[in-house]
Amino acid sequence: MHYTGTVWRPPYEASSLLLEVTAGCTHHKCKFCTLYDDIPFQFKMSPMEDIEADLQEVKGQFRLWNDNKVTRTFLVGANPFVLKATRLLQIASLIQKYFPTNKSIGCFSRITDIALKTDEELLELSKAGYDGLTIGIETGDDDALKFMNKGYEAKDIITQCKRLDNVGITYNFFYLTGISGIGKGEQGAKDTADICNQLHPQIIGANMLTIYPNSELYQEIQKGNWQEETEIEKYKELRTLVRYLDIPVWFAAGGASNAIPIQATLPRDKEKILSVLDKIIQSVDEKQLREYRKNLRHL
Repeated sequence: MHYTGTVWRPPYEASSLLLEVTAGCTHHKCKFCTLYDDIPFQFKMSPMEDIEADLQEVKGQFRLWNDNKVTRTFLVGANPFVLKATRLLQIASLIQKYFPTNKSIGCFSRITDIALKTDEELLELSKAGYDGLTIGIETGDDDALKFMNKGYEAKDIITQCKRLDNVGITYNFFYLTGISGIGKGEQGAKDTADICNQLHPQIIGANMLTIYPNSELYQEIQKGNWQEETEIEKYKELRTLVRYLDIPVWFAAGGASNAIPIQATLPRDKEKILSVLDKIIQSVDEKQLREYRKNLRHL
């Protein structure tokens, strides 16, 4: 398989076929991100020949196990949805050629990637099976989005995701707990809940900000331009997000960046999760949580 650097996928794509179609990130300017620093270039598209060769390889391996029932494919790369609609449709056709049982295709997408597509192109992509996009919105806090160089504003999240709603493409959000900085997390969480409550994410996955020395954000901290929240403050922020979310959604703070995994179906489990978060805030030691973060290897 033609994999470049570390292969990143959401936890819920564990059973999907992982097919690399891009490597790196077209944006590559978010101050907190170091995920693609092990790649010696910013971004490249996989040649169609490599994509087809990988599909052939998987097909061959599945024959050995007498099983070729791939039902979902997740396109690997920081933001494959940036590709032109024509190329995404070609990839969908290749997947269908080798795995006619495949029902849907997911990938990471930036908000700006959606904006590049016309409504007609989004509809075509929906018909071709593109569904369940994972979008790292990070926050609805405009000040944080600007400082971290995300490249869009909170209003753009609403505009572009409503366009996905209109063509039937579902989507999931990644939220980054701690992105607003010390003293600002709970307001950032309220702003994010307000954005999410206007949309229809299937899953909201919460990751906790972990700052590495090779990040631009680390340099901002050294210069005195930004301060990190305490670990307890991050849990208060997470509690605020859960409190103000009013939509039906699967909420999961289960990745390695979360010292204490939390997951729930909202709104059904809201009070239960708020109670769990209250216990963490009141009883878990800041030093223990900080030690966990310090010892956390690269995400």
